[in-house]
Amino acid sequence: MLVPAVDLASWETIREMSGLPGVYTALGLHPWDAAQGLNMQALMDMLVAAKAVAIGEIGLDSKADGSPMVLQEEVFSAQLELALEMDLPVVLHCRGAFDQMLSLLSRPPFGGRLRGVVHAFSRGSELAARFIDLGLHLSFGGAVTRSGASRAALSAASVPANRFLIETDAPSLGLHGVEAGESEPAHVSMVASAMAIHRRCPVEEIAETSWINTTSLFGLDENG
Repeated sequence: MLVPAVDLASWETIREMSGLPGVYTALGLHPWDAAQGLNMQALMDMLVAAKAVAIGEIGLDSKADGSPMVLQEEVFSAQLELALEMDLPVVLHCRGAFDQMLSLLSRPPFGGRLRGVVHAFSRGSELAARFIDLGLHLSFGGAVTRSGASRAALSAASVPANRFLIETDAPSLGLHGVEAGESEPAHVSMVASAMAIHRRCPVEEIAETSWINTTSLFGLDENG
């Protein structure tokens, strides 16, 4: 399991979880909390202390109350620079700001140099291709389990086999028949089953491929 931080208060909790079997951590400042302010040295120190395998969740969110986009972009850019400096992948959150994010990720010094994943991706295949072209991965969650999520289904079906991950974002996102707030990591099996339907392949293939992609992107122990 990859467990990401969000606000500053969660950093210490994430650090404490870093020693649990099978648990890997990511640390960063979420765009919802950009106004909390970011001490880059403190983040760097905590990334080392928590043996974090990624910086995240970080990103842009046009619907975040109390976090002006200008401030979000400043905090986001600083964390992307740190990811390059520390050679860590990033876990990206984006809502309503895809053009802004793609523009930022495409320009120097980031263009083509970042490793990472756009988490809980539920948009169309055209947008998916733009992130793929930048060398990023896409992670699919509860959206692909819902019959009405046609855009997510098309993206899940068309994403290259070496570029997709699966997740739950538990407990924040729901799935078909599971309300938001009630989801848990075990529900990832539902995501895998839905991906298998969309990609017209055995669920075992989804499990193996997503495992290989995850361990490769985050530099994890493939033996668990």
